[in-house]
Amino acid sequence: VQLQASGGGLVQAGGSLRLSCAASGRTFSSYGMGWFRQAPGKEREFVAAISWSGGSTYYADPVKGRFTISRDNAKNTAYLQMNSLKPEDTAVYYCAATISGSYYSSTRGYNYWGQGTQVTVSS
Repeated sequence: VQLQASGGGLVQAGGSLRLSCAASGRTFSSYGMGWFRQAPGKEREFVAAISWSGGSTYYADPVKGRFTISRDNAKNTAYLQMNSLKPEDTAVYYCAATISGSYYSSTRGYNYWGQGTQVTVSS
C-alpha cells in the first residue's frame, strides 16, 4: 500500500490544520492507521492512532483534547484534525498503516509509511 500525506503548512499559534493521508489499494479498511511526528534533532514520536473500523482511538498526552484522528474507509483516507496548535507542535508529520488492524504507539507496529508533511506553528 502507498500512503500520501498532505495538508501541512504554516499556521499561527492557536490555529488549526487538517492533515490527510490517502492510501492506495483495496485493503485500507482493514488497516490500523497512525500519525507520528518528527521535529529537527528529535526522534519520531507517536501522535495518534485509530483502529481499522474507527471504533478505537489513542492519543499521545501532549495532543489529547486538541487533536482528533478519524478515517473514511470509503475514501481510503485517514485524517488528523489539529486545533489549538502550539509552536511545539512544529514537526514533519507522517502517517503509517499497520496490517494488524489494531493501533500502536510504537513505530515498530507499522508496516507502511507516507512521505511526511511539514507543519510549522509560529508564535
